[in-house]
Amino acid sequence: MIVRRLALASATLGVLALAGCATTPPTTVGQNRQTLGPAQSAAPGTVTCTYRAGAAPAKPVDPPNGSNVPATGTATFTFDFGDAKVTATLDREAAPCTVNSFESLAAQGYYDGSECHRLSTTGIFILQCGDPTGTGRGGPGYSYNDELAQTKTYPAGTLAMANAGPNTNGSQFFFVYEDTPLPPNYTVFGHLDAENNQVIADRAFQGHDSQYPDGTGKPNLPTTIRSVVAG
Repeated sequence: MIVRRLALASATLGVLALAGCATTPPTTVGQNRQTLGPAQSAAPGTVTCTYRAGAAPAKPVDPPNGSNVPATGTATFTFDFGDAKVTATLDREAAPCTVNSFESLAAQGYYDGSECHRLSTTGIFILQCGDPTGTGRGGPGYSYNDELAQTKTYPAGTLAMANAGPNTNGSQFFFVYEDTPLPPNYTVFGHLDAENNQVIADRAFQGHDSQYPDGTGKPNLPTTIRSVVAG
């Protein structure tokens, strides 16, 4: 088992890397964020989401439709890692624009063949995925606002968005495989039950290669998303 170290070193705070191009800073953890979310639409039970164009996408993909986005209920998605599968439940009420974006990217095959590029086993306990380039700087070519109204803590099994600052969400996300002390700055949009979270934890317990300056690295057990499908 991994021994937790709850004192968050400043280097650990740079663990979530998401950007659209080389001139954009990688995603960080631990900065103050503005609490912004989707605008309410006229249709009951829906919201209107704004997806802002940015740098070229890491992989060809269309932005999602932001009109009449469902804001109630849940959606289930299964991640296929080849040697294991993980099923997550996404929360439309907590993060409708985030779930809408994730669904769109998954349906277009954006995540297929992408490597989970960063693992942290000290201070914070996360596995970060969602960049087809595997560098931590790739994004979908658009960004959208944080949805933090229901984001409080990051217990084991949390699924949350990586970002590069306030309201810079794109495609990168992270699995929290052990309770992790993070500020409520990263949109929580889903969760894994204990059985599915254990699949992520088992991979994390294999360690990483420590190739990044902040003491994190790529998982020793290669973790590539073959597909993400609804259901």
